[in-house]
Amino acid sequence: MKKRSKEKIDLLSSPNKNLGSFNNRVTVALSGGVDSAVAALILKQKGFNVTAVFMKLNNFTKEDGAKRIAKEIGIPFKVIDLRKQFKEKIINYFIEEYRLGRTPNPCSLCNREIKFGLFSKFIDSDFLATGHYVKVKDGHLFKAKDCRKDQSYFLWKINSKILKKVIFPLSNYTKEQVKEIVKKNKLPINEKESQEVCFISGTTEKFLKKYIKEKKGDIIDKNGKVIGKHKGVWFYTIGQRRGIGLSGGPYWVIGKDIKKNRLIVSLKEKDLLSKEVFFANANWFRKDIKRLKAKIRYGHKGAFGVLDNNKFIFDRPQKAITKGQSIVFYNKSELIGGGIIK
Repeated sequence: MKKRSKEKIDLLSSPNKNLGSFNNRVTVALSGGVDSAVAALILKQKGFNVTAVFMKLNNFTKEDGAKRIAKEIGIPFKVIDLRKQFKEKIINYFIEEYRLGRTPNPCSLCNREIKFGLFSKFIDSDFLATGHYVKVKDGHLFKAKDCRKDQSYFLWKINSKILKKVIFPLSNYTKEQVKEIVKKNKLPINEKESQEVCFISGTTEKFLKKYIKEKKGDIIDKNGKVIGKHKGVWFYTIGQRRGIGLSGGPYWVIGKDIKKNRLIVSLKEKDLLSKEVFFANANWFRKDIKRLKAKIRYGHKGAFGVLDNNKFIFDRPQKAITKGQSIVFYNKSELIGGGIIK
C-alpha cells in the first residue's frame, strides 16, 4: 500500500490471533468484494507476502474491481481463467441435478472442486486464504465469530488435508467490522454482495429453461387427485409456495414424481415435516460423535438429533427436507461433516 495510506488502516482491535506475523507467502482469492478485500488487507498488515488472484469462473464477472483493490493495498495481482473447468464441474452438475428432480447446492461442490481444489494447484505459496467467515484450528473447521455470516455450511466437502495451509482472516470479525475497515481504508469496492448462485444473473427457473425444456404434467394432491398442470417438475423445489399456479391456496410442494412428471402439493404445511433424513456422499472430519446438531440448508438454524450410519434422526420434525441439498453436522461450533440428502 502507498505510504500515505498507512494511517487509514484500522483492524478494529479484533485480530485473528492464530495468524501471527510471518513473512510467509500467501495467495488470497480476491473476488473484488468486501470480504476478500479485507482478508487481503489484514494479511498484508500482518507481514505476509501477499499475492491476489482473481478466479475467472464465468463471462459476466470481471476482474477490474479486484485489480483496483490489489493496487490500493499494494499487492501483486493475477488472473486465472477457470471458466472451462467451472462449467464442466459445477454448472453442468447444477443443471443435471435439477434435471433429475433434485435441488443442488453448487457452492459446496465449488469449494471442494474449484476454490480449495483446482485453484490450490495453480498457486505457488505457503498458504491459501479466502474471505470466508469460518475458523480453522488444528486441521478442523469451526463456526465463525459472526454467526449470522458463518459459512462453514458450504465447506463440509473440502479435503481436510488442505486445511493445513488455509487461512481464514475474517474468522474473528463481524460483517459490520469488515464494512468499517473498508470505509476507513477507502478501499475501491463498488460490487454488490455476492448472490446465492454466482453464475445465475436472473432467476433459477429462467436459467434452467436455457438447458431444460418445459414438459407439462399433472399437479396432484397427496391422495393422487389431479388438481392442475405444471411446466416440468424440475422447475420446482420442496417447500415452494409461490409460482405453482393453483387457486384456492396457498399450496406447498411436498414431493416430486420424476418418472411420471407429477408435482405433489398440499394445503397443509405440516405435510412438509419429517424427522428422518437419509444422505449419501458423506465427508467426515470426525466420526466419533453420534448426537449432533444438523443443518439441512444454509438458512436453517439447525436442530439436534442422532446419527445412525447414513441416516440422521431429528428430535423434532423439520420442515422441507430437500433432495440434493446438504445436511451438515456440528458438535457445538465444530464442523463434523456432511452429506447430500437423498
